[in-house]
Amino acid sequence: MVTTDFIRQLPKAELHLHLEGALELELMMALARKNKVDLGFKSIDEIRQAYQFTELQDFLDIYYAGMNVLRTEQDFYDLTMAYLERCRDDGVVHVEVFFDPQGHTARGLPFAVAADGIGAALRQGETSFGITAQLIMCFLRHLSEQEAFASFAQAEPYFADGRIIGVGLDSSEQGNPPAKFEQVFARARDAGLKTVAHAGEEGPPAYVRDAIEVLKIDRIDHGNRALEDPGLVADIKRLGLTLTVCPLSNLRLCVVDDLKHHPLKKMLDAGLSPTVNSDDPAYFGGYLLANFIAVASALDLQQADIVTLAENSINGSFLSPEQKQTHLAEIARQAQISR
Repeated sequence: MVTTDFIRQLPKAELHLHLEGALELELMMALARKNKVDLGFKSIDEIRQAYQFTELQDFLDIYYAGMNVLRTEQDFYDLTMAYLERCRDDGVVHVEVFFDPQGHTARGLPFAVAADGIGAALRQGETSFGITAQLIMCFLRHLSEQEAFASFAQAEPYFADGRIIGVGLDSSEQGNPPAKFEQVFARARDAGLKTVAHAGEEGPPAYVRDAIEVLKIDRIDHGNRALEDPGLVADIKRLGLTLTVCPLSNLRLCVVDDLKHHPLKKMLDAGLSPTVNSDDPAYFGGYLLANFIAVASALDLQQADIVTLAENSINGSFLSPEQKQTHLAEIARQAQISR
C-alpha cells in the first residue's frame, strides 16, 4: 500500500498549475474587501455553493469573475506565496506555473502588475522554501491570435531576461483549435521560448495532434483524449512528450465520471509519460499531494507507479539536466529506503 508519507517525501514537480486557480475563497474575500470589489456573493459558503461545475465553461465563468479581486502587485505576490506554502507542505521541489495576463490587462491592469508580483513571490519561494520555479504565460484561446500577439509584445522584456520562460494555451477548448494560434507559437519558438498547450481535455484527439504538429509544443497539457487514437498514442510515445494530467480537475469538470475510470494508469501502461498536477486547486478541491493520494487510491497504483509519476514530473520539466539528476537521485534514494 502506498502511504501519504511516501508520496509526500518524494521530490515532485508541478507542471500544470494556474496561479489564478489557486485563489482560495478566504483570500478572495479578503482581497474583495480590501479592493472594494463586489463579487456578487455575501459569504464564502454562498460562493462555495456556486462551485457546482458540470463543464469547463461553468468553471471559467466563476474563474474569471474571481480573478477580478487581484488588483495590485502585492495581491499577486500573496496569491503566489500562499500556493508555494502548499507546495512546501506537499513535498514539491519545482513548479512551472501558468498565469493569464490577458485576463488582467483586459481589466486595465498593466502587464507588470501581475508579472512582477508573481515573479517576486517565485524568487522568494526559492529563498524561503527551496522550491525552484519557472513562469509560463498563457494565451486565452477564446480570444484572437492578434490579441495573443499583443500580449506577447508586452511580455518581451520578461522573455529577454528569463522571467517568463514559455507560452501556453488555455481557456475554452471547444471551437478554438490549436491551429488558430500557429503564427504566435512560431514567433515564440523563434524567440527561444518553451511552448505548451491544453489539448484533449474536452477537445478531440485531433486537437492534441494539431498541438504537436502545428504548434510544435514541448509538452501536452491534459491530453486525456489522445488515448482514443492509437496512432496518436504511438506518436506521443515516440516523441517522448510529457502529459500534464489533472485528476481532481477532470473529476470536477466531468471529464471522467469517477476517478476509477481515469486514464492515468492506461497512460502509464501504454508507456507514455503522464504526470500528476492540480490545475486549479482552489476550485477543484486539492493541491498536488491530494491529487496523488486520490488517484493512487482510485486506480490502486503501486509504489513503482508513484515513483514513475514523480520521475516523469522531473524529466518532463524545463529544469537543467544537472538539476533533474539531483532530484532523480533523491527519488531513487527515497524509493530504496521505503522497500
